[in-house]
Amino acid sequence: CAPPDAVVWPQAVGQVQELAALCYRCRVPMVPFGTGTGLEGGVNAVQGGICFDLSRMDTIAELSLEDFSVAVEPGVTRKALNSHLRDTGLWFPVGTVGASAASGEAMAPGVAWGQGQR
Repeated sequence: CAPPDAVVWPQAVGQVQELAALCYRCRVPMVPFGTGTGLEGGVNAVQGGICFDLSRMDTIAELSLEDFSVAVEPGVTRKALNSHLRDTGLWFPVGTVGASAASGEAMAPGVAWGQGQR
């Protein structure tokens, strides 16, 4: 593994956009980091670059009980999402398509399951 040249901790989409535009203009690689599960390869900046640590972007933006969908920022963990869903009768299980065991960084499309559904 190669460490990044620097790490930034954006807390809003606008900050990510500004930082990404700056990296693009300066031709600096960007290395995203979500919640640190390491299941997707982790931070490996083989050509240097800036690590975008997105763990502070942990808002559950939208929940639709009607169609079992949820929109989350990349720092939302599965545990935090399940705590949020606790009183709805829904949960986000391990092994759901597109979801790592602990993080929300790969939860798109967000699917929440109700009791008895598979």
